[in-house]
Amino acid sequence: MAVAVQKKRQHRPLPGQKRNAVATRERVLRAALAEFCEKGYGGARTAAIAARAKCNIRMLYHYFGNKEGIYLAALEHVYAQLRAEEEKLDLLHLDPIEGMAALVEFTFDHMLAHREFIKMIGIENIQQGRFLRRSKVVPQRAMPLVKSIESLVRQGQERGLFRMNIDPVQLYISILSLSYVHISNRYTLSITFGQDLSDKAWLAARRDHVRDIILGYLHA
Repeated sequence: MAVAVQKKRQHRPLPGQKRNAVATRERVLRAALAEFCEKGYGGARTAAIAARAKCNIRMLYHYFGNKEGIYLAALEHVYAQLRAEEEKLDLLHLDPIEGMAALVEFTFDHMLAHREFIKMIGIENIQQGRFLRRSKVVPQRAMPLVKSIESLVRQGQERGLFRMNIDPVQLYISILSLSYVHISNRYTLSITFGQDLSDKAWLAARRDHVRDIILGYLHA
């Protein structure tokens, strides 16, 4: 009996091994994001991901199973990152107008700072959402945001600040759309209108514009 217990202890991962495993998985995930964003799903190769991550390809398969598995993990990662940062806003404890302005500004800034989100969403839409349909995590993590928006809207309506008949999902999709179309289409829009949409001053004005549009729509 003592020998069996000793063997179990020998096979139990040490804290350092756990840290190394987590670090390796994160490194592979970052490499996968870079590969998919650069080459799309069809053009990405697991061997290239392993080379970017500087790990054995067997390690990649150990953590993620196959190309589909690592792609879904990368897709879930960009959503999880967005939701985790949103939660830090603590919208339920903010004034309705302040809370909605904070959500708009955060969404705008997050899209600008995390181009990989826009690229991965674009790639998945080309796939018609076939991989995202397998995820239980992404829909579940979206629900607290919808509830927070509902709460802010209700508070604003009760105080006579916001108009009635506001759909929280419609509202958020509008916020999201206004916050990233100038990034996803920046090359064609810059050429079409003769303005550099990556210019800092232009982006600052765009941020104010988007916030004002949303708050103007909400205004009673």
